[in-house]
Amino acid sequence: MRIGFYTSTFNDRPLEEVVDFAASAGFDAIEIDVGGHINTPDQVEAAVALARSRDLFVSSITYFGNQLDADRDRRRELRARTSEFASAIGEAGVPIFVIFPGRDDAASDEANYDDFAAFVKELIAKTQSFGLTFAIENWPGPKDNFIGTTPGGWQELFRRIQDRRFGLEFDPSHLIRIGVDPYWAMETVKDRIAILHAKDTAIDRESLQAVGYHGKGWWQYKLPGLGLLDWPRFLRQARGYGFDGTLSIEHEDAAYGWPGKDLSARRQGERLGLDYLKSVLNGL
Repeated sequence: MRIGFYTSTFNDRPLEEVVDFAASAGFDAIEIDVGGHINTPDQVEAAVALARSRDLFVSSITYFGNQLDADRDRRRELRARTSEFASAIGEAGVPIFVIFPGRDDAASDEANYDDFAAFVKELIAKTQSFGLTFAIENWPGPKDNFIGTTPGGWQELFRRIQDRRFGLEFDPSHLIRIGVDPYWAMETVKDRIAILHAKDTAIDRESLQAVGYHGKGWWQYKLPGLGLLDWPRFLRQARGYGFDGTLSIEHEDAAYGWPGKDLSARRQGERLGLDYLKSVLNGL
């Protein structure tokens, strides 16, 4: 497995500085953020070339947005942009394009799943010549209600989209905080995992008892190894399924400078994550 990180942690720094750090720190790969480090589709080729010039594998490019936005004009605009990015990413030879389903609160669950699946099928058809894989990250969204972020939701999508060029950017941290067993969840989608997000979650049990699941402050995202996930078990399980892709650290650990605070702390956090994951992989 390669180990990389998602550049969103350094969205306040130029991409050249970010890839220089990644290379010097010993990372194998990079996941580039649209909005932070790529603003338009015509910038994809140069951004990818810059990373590759530092001998970094560009594992994926990630574009945040609610693809089911209830505002039809915003939805059309986002999808048109997503389609343009898909072509540029495919042409650049990047293997994975990560997007987010979102949700239309005014529509039924079935309508949301049908609509998103239809759009993904359009993207798959458009990029057939490139073999580009589309993946969704299982972030539940700002209101914890995005579709396709739980084992049940994944099956709703995979029933509609059977093409293996659609899969998951599987992130165990989100599952932990919503009460889903990440090991069991991975078993249910073992053949549809495109990339793994390396992020952990810590839970303060005392705070949870005080405020309940709908309260705030009882959980925190953490760097790999600093939360509840048993990483040796998790990565041994992934390897057992034949996963040999990229572990992409998504650093959102407030103890190490996130979000957008002390730069040296953020870099230290990335290095700690890298060292920990290397040690786990070496011990499998």
